[in-house]
Amino acid sequence: MSMPSNESGSPQDHTHSHPVGWQRKTPVAPWERKHYRNRHGRGQRQPMFGVRMPRYRTKSGAFDDLVASHIKRLRAAWPELFVNLQCAVEDVPPSDPLDWEEHKVPLSRAFPAGNGIPARIVLYSMPLQSRAASWSDLEFLVRDEIVFQLANLNGMHPEDIDPDWGM
Repeated sequence: MSMPSNESGSPQDHTHSHPVGWQRKTPVAPWERKHYRNRHGRGQRQPMFGVRMPRYRTKSGAFDDLVASHIKRLRAAWPELFVNLQCAVEDVPPSDPLDWEEHKVPLSRAFPAGNGIPARIVLYSMPLQSRAASWSDLEFLVRDEIVFQLANLNGMHPEDIDPDWGM
């Protein structure tokens, strides 16, 4: 079967006529559609999470983000206090409290710099979370612990670093 050709002998273009204003849609990936079939083609699938929601959020991840945001805010206000400082988050404190600690379960600890090791602030997530009644209480408690330990390491009053400390 031969294709129809024009006078020059080249095959003719067969263009389909479309309504005025019609444009070809760009292809959309299946997972970007509202509903799509699973890989076996048997059923409809919907995304489990919203487009803007984090896909997997754990309590420890949210706590780490909270600590990081407070450290970022304080570092912007007091960059000189964070020059040789490391901050860490651990789940629980060691089982043996130090002699001078007033609480049997510490919420955080500060370790001064020495022997080439930078100063450290360690926050303990489980005691902090168990002491807070709500997420906003946890935010204030984390802020107060970071400011308190930062003040202890630098020989300052916590109110000098953050005037809202303790409120």
